[in-house]
Amino acid sequence: MDSAPAGGSSPGQPSEIVLAKWSTRFWAWLIDFIIVNIVLGAIFTAATLPFWLADPGGWSNGKPGGPLSYGITSLVFFAYWIYFESTTGQSLGKMALKIKTTNLVGGKPDIRNAAIQSFGKAFLLPIDVILGWIFTNDKRQRIFSRAGNTIVVRAAGTEQGYQNINYRKE
Repeated sequence: MDSAPAGGSSPGQPSEIVLAKWSTRFWAWLIDFIIVNIVLGAIFTAATLPFWLADPGGWSNGKPGGPLSYGITSLVFFAYWIYFESTTGQSLGKMALKIKTTNLVGGKPDIRNAAIQSFGKAFLLPIDVILGWIFTNDKRQRIFSRAGNTIVVRAAGTEQGYQNINYRKE
């Protein structure tokens, strides 16, 4: 069936939303992962440098990481994704790859829905992705994306207010 491009259809005509590929979504996530971890590493280094300089030998036996480190990092990612995806629909990685998170009709997700889908990405990503692949649907949603009523689409041509939507996989 021929459909007009997203945002350019007349009333009653179906609109088309182009869903982002899983691989494009992965690369956007990886860009975000690298950027956030570099920033966190710089903050941690700045915060601990005075202690290390005061007693360099005392830090050599310490074990970085652990549950506290995982929890703090996950909370930072959670806040990062909630902020970017509820305000612009795009994290830095998504901006770089020209994809965005939207609600099911191509509009900006509200903060509640952005928080739901971000929770899975920040705290339970392997489970969220694997279950999303196993129980995939026509909208390429992870489990928490389904719960938050969000999709990831090509950024070009998305705007709020679509009706009679056709989802097309990239």
